[in-house]
Amino acid sequence: MELLPTNKGNDSSRRFKRSSSVPLILSRLVRFPQMDFEFALWQMAYLLIAPRRVYRNIYYHKQTKNQWARDDPAFLVLLASLLCLSAVAWGLVIGLGMMGILRAMLFMVIVDFVLVGSIVATFTWFVTNRFLSQSNMMTNDQRVEWAYAFDIHCNSFFPLFLILYVVQFFFLPLLIKSNWVCLIASNLVYLVSMTWYCYGTFLGFNVNNNEAVINYYYLVLPFLVHTELLLYPIISFIIGFIVLTVFGINIGENVIGFYFGWS
Repeated sequence: MELLPTNKGNDSSRRFKRSSSVPLILSRLVRFPQMDFEFALWQMAYLLIAPRRVYRNIYYHKQTKNQWARDDPAFLVLLASLLCLSAVAWGLVIGLGMMGILRAMLFMVIVDFVLVGSIVATFTWFVTNRFLSQSNMMTNDQRVEWAYAFDIHCNSFFPLFLILYVVQFFFLPLLIKSNWVCLIASNLVYLVSMTWYCYGTFLGFNVNNNEAVINYYYLVLPFLVHTELLLYPIISFIIGFIVLTVFGINIGENVIGFYFGWS
């Protein structure tokens, strides 16, 4: 009889944590001394060399904080800052001027990162909860959090950022030249970045049913099945790469022209 109030208290506390997870991370956006930038940099490094280790740490976070999503905005702040620096570099090279650089910053952070990321996160959140969750395990603790789906976008976006915003920046004079080698290289940059993004998203939701692997990497979301379906968009990326290359359409040149009105 004494266990009932305790369980109710725990359930209430868990519901409060889940309901307040997004406001909590937003409230910490201006508390820089409380952010763990060292851990955020560690995550960025391992997203490039061993992304599974990043998701292995989510297991510990779930056990201690009772939520899958990160509650420290340091990763988001660093990524947004890198996007702003990238906008400054692009603006200075292309000659956008102060207002043009500010517009580029807002577009990269708000549209590319936040808005597109929110759309992707909402889509993956809906698909995983609606179609990939095991039907006999649909409790509140066994549903994908929207905030975690957005975290996966953030993690997957970082390698894409390095390829499209940094690598492309340094090699742009070569990538926009009018020859087949440069055309293939330019389109390949976008194919690799989108494939990496898709694979990173898959890793965030993936559950490996190999028991030996589970013991090493831990379960990320153990209630999801058939997460390999999240890799299927890669097929459309490859088809698009082939079609656009055959027709001589340089993706990089068109994207830069759309962004900055420059060719």
